[in-house]
Amino acid sequence: MRLMHLALFVITNSVFAAGPIAIGSRLEPLVDSALIDSFSGKAELLLHHPVARETAIVHDAPWEGSGTGYHSVFKDGDRYRMYYKAWHLDVKPGAKGKATLSTNAHPLYTCYAESTDGIHWVKPKLGIVEFQGSKENNIVLASGEWQGVKIDAGHIALAKDENPNATADAKYKGFVLSGATKGLLAFKSPDGIHWSPMSDKPVITDGAFDSQNLAFWDGARGEYRAYWRYFTGGVTNDKEWKPSGHRAIRTATSKDFIHWENQRDLAYTDSPSEQLYTNVVKPYPGAPHILIGFPTRYVERTAWSESMRALPEREHREMRASINARYGLAITEGLLMTSRDGNTFHRWNEAFLRPGLERQGTWHYGQQYIAWHIVPTKAALEGDPDEFSLYAGENYWTGTSSELRRYSIRRDGFVSVHAPMSGGEFVTKPVTFSGKHLVLNFSTSAAGSVRVELQDAAGKAVSGFALDDCEETFGDSLKRTIYWKGGSDVSALAGKPIRVRFAMKDADVFSLRFVE
Repeated sequence: MRLMHLALFVITNSVFAAGPIAIGSRLEPLVDSALIDSFSGKAELLLHHPVARETAIVHDAPWEGSGTGYHSVFKDGDRYRMYYKAWHLDVKPGAKGKATLSTNAHPLYTCYAESTDGIHWVKPKLGIVEFQGSKENNIVLASGEWQGVKIDAGHIALAKDENPNATADAKYKGFVLSGATKGLLAFKSPDGIHWSPMSDKPVITDGAFDSQNLAFWDGARGEYRAYWRYFTGGVTNDKEWKPSGHRAIRTATSKDFIHWENQRDLAYTDSPSEQLYTNVVKPYPGAPHILIGFPTRYVERTAWSESMRALPEREHREMRASINARYGLAITEGLLMTSRDGNTFHRWNEAFLRPGLERQGTWHYGQQYIAWHIVPTKAALEGDPDEFSLYAGENYWTGTSSELRRYSIRRDGFVSVHAPMSGGEFVTKPVTFSGKHLVLNFSTSAAGSVRVELQDAAGKAVSGFALDDCEETFGDSLKRTIYWKGGSDVSALAGKPIRVRFAMKDADVFSLRFVE
């Protein structure tokens, strides 16, 4: 206990030395402990999970197939856009009990879909790339020679450039894998449909890249940031990309999307070394000072067991394994991680998106690759506020198509500070704010509640804002104002270092914000 108090003393004093955290009037999702100084009782950070919804899109066109994936999804004005790799994996029984795998049904393509609500998607006929004698398809990029460069159109991540200084011909940007010299090519587009290279050589060459490699404008830091597939020990053979370490993630920054610097491997605050395929990092919607990612965890079981044999589509799984053991023994799922600096992440070791109940198209290598990235959508229940939607792949490998399923979660509902009915508290580090009212995104049971105390930087309750002065707050709302006996106006404390103490029972607090 003395060691715990000593650690808390050291942390607290380091906070005072650094000064209070200036949060102004920005949204602060409680996705990590960055603002939290201490917990007491049974309060703790709790990871939440999205709810499975409908199949968003089926990749059953002749130019798509069972290997389709690496989706990029974003809201662009009144339209939602989606880009993805189109591919087909054809596994068939072979001689002497060993199956064959063919990926030659068609070249790797980049395809495009769009939606007016993020729920119902269409594949427009774009007239850009010819497939089997017709351009009536939704292909925007094709592997091979493309405007003077050779590309692999299957490993892509495309999005709108949020840089306010982006030029008209480059309102949309992204990485496309080079089909010649190993590395990532920078691409641009004026309309999100017609794409061209920004340079004739890869702009990043240090990596493995057989994944969804991405970059975006980081407005909070005024630079572009890239995240891509890497092996911690490097690559021992450039032609075959044989790894000498773990599947990992690397990052770099740029001012112009062409020249990248400050390369480094991601660091994690409290997570073991694990095999991570994708990263799906982007600024948190509404709180861009936080980066949130949904990497894919690759889990390779080392041997067959009764549990492995009980998983869906056993015959096809065993057939795949006859080609390469990991094709049958590997399983993938989605994780959640957040960062305040882009380099060091808090990664939840528990799965954010598990493979789910066993049914056809699940519990296999390639499932639950989460699309890049979160989008706002209308709620499933009439009268509910808008929610977040995210998308993840299913039915990879088997059949003639793969699918993308939509999942939903409440706004800022990824992580909460949770306390059971027996109660719990947490206290923030010293912060300064601007605004007039404290607003919470929270949920309680009918019998539960949240109360809030405002303290000075030393931890003493401010007169009129003590815990006993606070009304019990209960309900389930994305935006609820906190009241004390004297009302809700806290503007007298604006700009001054304060701590915020929360006393909770059977409650979750997802985010906080000071507003006018």
